Amino acid sequence: MAAPKKGRSASAQSKPGRSLALILIAIAALTGGMFASGHTTPRLGIDLAGGTSITLRAVAEPGQESAINKTNMDTAVDIMERRVNGLGVSEAEVQTQGDRNIIVNIPKGTNSKEARDQVGTTAKLYFRPVIATEVAGAAATPTPSPSASSSPSGSSGDEATDKSTPSGTPSASSTTQGRAVTDALKADSTPSPSATPTGDGAGSKLEAQYAALDCTKKSARAKAGDGVKPTDYTVACGQNSSGQWQKYILGPAEVDGTDVDKAQAVLNTQTGAGWTVTMDFTNGGSKKFAAITGKLAKNQSPQNQFAIVLDGEVVSDPFVSQALTGGNAEISGNFNQESAQALANMLSYGALPLTFQEDSVTTVTAALGGEQLHAGLIAGAIGLGLVVIYLLIYYRGLSVIALLSLLVSAALTYTLMALLGPAIGFALNLPAVCGAIVAIGITADSFIVYFERVRDEIREGRSLRPAVERAWPRARRTILVSDFVSFLAAAVLFIVTVGKVQGFAFTLGLTTLLDVVVVFLFTKPLLTILARTKFFGNGHPWSGLDPKRLGAKPPLRRTRRPASPAAGPVDPKEA
Repeated sequence: MAAPKKGRSASAQSKPGRSLALILIAIAALTGGMFASGHTTPRLGIDLAGGTSITLRAVAEPGQESAINKTNMDTAVDIMERRVNGLGVSEAEVQTQGDRNIIVNIPKGTNSKEARDQVGTTAKLYFRPVIATEVAGAAATPTPSPSASSSPSGSSGDEATDKSTPSGTPSASSTTQGRAVTDALKADSTPSPSATPTGDGAGSKLEAQYAALDCTKKSARAKAGDGVKPTDYTVACGQNSSGQWQKYILGPAEVDGTDVDKAQAVLNTQTGAGWTVTMDFTNGGSKKFAAITGKLAKNQSPQNQFAIVLDGEVVSDPFVSQALTGGNAEISGNFNQESAQALANMLSYGALPLTFQEDSVTTVTAALGGEQLHAGLIAGAIGLGLVVIYLLIYYRGLSVIALLSLLVSAALTYTLMALLGPAIGFALNLPAVCGAIVAIGITADSFIVYFERVRDEIREGRSLRPAVERAWPRARRTILVSDFVSFLAAAVLFIVTVGKVQGFAFTLGLTTLLDVVVVFLFTKPLLTILARTKFFGNGHPWSGLDPKRLGAKPPLRRTRRPASPAAGPVDPKEA
């Protein structure tokens, strides 16, 4: 039985070069990918790179002061966080301050502007029927609306085609605008019981607002629809795919954002529609949406359109030709990937329980975080230097393996952090740096466990090469258990916390996984190869594996041999 064991041991010891080659190829591939992508440094968080800090104040609607409470504020924080992080794991911070303020910190980066736009759009989301619409400053000649198509799309539900996003079709000339609006209001088949716009006073006021509305001016767009209840008729502005501003008269809200269960951008290659936005409604929302689309389908353009209104602005105005009763719908039109994802994000996370006003927007500098990082790196360098000195004194030659393992782990960590920035929006902040520093101790602990197991085997009288192989199974179990506990703690911390603490947990979990990779594919194979050298194999005093210095015992099999019966009679005195 001894020969097969030796054969397997020799076979196992002949493959460490493969493991070393594998991890070196991985480092080379990650480094190449880092340079090829153009992201050679990790993306930094707001405390290290600076960014934008937005203060939002909750504003109660008339008669709804009690709506500003802890429950609604917490819900708003959750929705805002999902909205900005819908662009990626960007380490954006959203937290309450006092009773009615929310602070949003957005780190500088590729998506910081888009995230700020998403946060600034804080009003409730409504689906309103279109009563009248025209391009701001359009010519006086009315243009017929293009034909609409709405048909079932199999398992994906019904489809509302938005081929003009918003429609650039004026419904009346400027000279006949008043009469056209009045006729549209009278012809509206979707009035709310509490809305009475067709009376002389209300109708005339709405016509005057519509005539005076200049959507090309930011101040006019901001004031459009101020103080309007969901059950009221209103005017609004929207921007079409050509970049032109368009104004609308909209009916009472028939569906609101809370009725949308999920929305997502989808590339539709089967029908050639390009990028589309699919919507899934709740049970109540499905009924409401079926009812309003059924009414709209009976009308002529533009009264067969519904406007998706967010923060008083029309973000899309798809039209329908039949009732959409499937509980889901697809909006198609002149979308690209960015615009489709933006609309899907608004539909998914646009229904806040409160209205917010942007109080202040400030630019955060990285000076304070840079000073803290500088001080932390100095402290980390001092600590790492002390560890290196200890390794050199205590482990001597083995300290070279330890230091090379740390360098390999650092290279893997750095390249992955640089690649994860553009991939998932990971941002390196101060807590994340702390997580990486803590991981140095985890990595050091792993190869120290292995070294001590090897030294124990040498103390038992074994030579280095078999000691390396015999020590590995026991050391491997200890390392895996230790790393599993560390990773579990990091995972739990990541799940139950928010903001910067998640950066610490994410980095700790990532480096813990890398520790397993480094120990298995680098530390152990490298020690196996070095055990074959004369310096380590013969136990040089500076190798850290000198049997005399470790207090090695003589092999037990050489001192305790059973007496052979053939050796002759036993002396009674010796017995």
